[in-house]
Amino acid sequence: MYKLIAIDLDGTLLNSYGQISQKNKEAIKKAQSEGKKIVLSSGRSTNSVKTFAEDLGENEYIICGNGSLIYDLKKEEIIYDKFINKDKALQIINICEQNSIYYNIYTEDMVIAKSLNNNVLFYHQENANKPDTKKTKINLVEDIYEYVNNLKNNNILKFTISDSNNIIFNGIIKKLREIKNIDVLDVAHMSRKIIKSGTEEISLEYYYTEITSKNVDKWNAIKWLAEKLKIENKEIMAIGDNINDKMMIENAGLGVAMGNSAPYIKEIADKVVEDNNNDGVAQAIENN
Repeated sequence: MYKLIAIDLDGTLLNSYGQISQKNKEAIKKAQSEGKKIVLSSGRSTNSVKTFAEDLGENEYIICGNGSLIYDLKKEEIIYDKFINKDKALQIINICEQNSIYYNIYTEDMVIAKSLNNNVLFYHQENANKPDTKKTKINLVEDIYEYVNNLKNNNILKFTISDSNNIIFNGIIKKLREIKNIDVLDVAHMSRKIIKSGTEEISLEYYYTEITSKNVDKWNAIKWLAEKLKIENKEIMAIGDNINDKMMIENAGLGVAMGNSAPYIKEIADKVVEDNNNDGVAQAIENN
């Protein structure tokens, strides 16, 4: 029996509109009633992941910022963290500013950006259907360098950098890889999300990468938590769809890829289920 189930959010548990289906909720609640640990493992900031955990009645642990942080929901405290050093963050900001590429920063409690584009626009649209207490906090600032330089704490989980032009995007990636002691995620495909504007559906498509501190990964965080809970790797199921889920899918006792995953993620998975718009998470949980 799998004692811990690590589940990614975007592209996995959430459908293209950023919602959890009723069928996925019911499968998770059943697993919880059987004593299984459900651990949401996302690239999102802590407050954003917490709102989804609350909707599921999950009150133990969440993993945020692609493994930069583990948060204990009962104690309301961070029990594991690997934040980006402020000097490194300022280096990344300089490169993005000099090359006029869109970027945003995830801290423990907010997303910092200059404008509503790409992933931040999606979060903004998602917020429209949530009460204030459950919204992803988006902080729009004019001068991000100055804002970060004046931050009193250093709770920077990750950067997301994106552009619709692949040539421009790849040029920036090369420059970012020259910075030492950070990890630049090697994403090989576009992100595709849908937002609603009245009765119209608008597709958001962009190339992106995520930057974390060195050796930050969802699997490293899961492994640390599993050791704390005395759970073996073979007793872990991991469900995801993207390159930031690769290590947990590869190393868990059962690695599950969503039907909407990129081909290279499906190849390393033990099992492939339906896509995120057709209750793939419920399928994975119910059949194991």
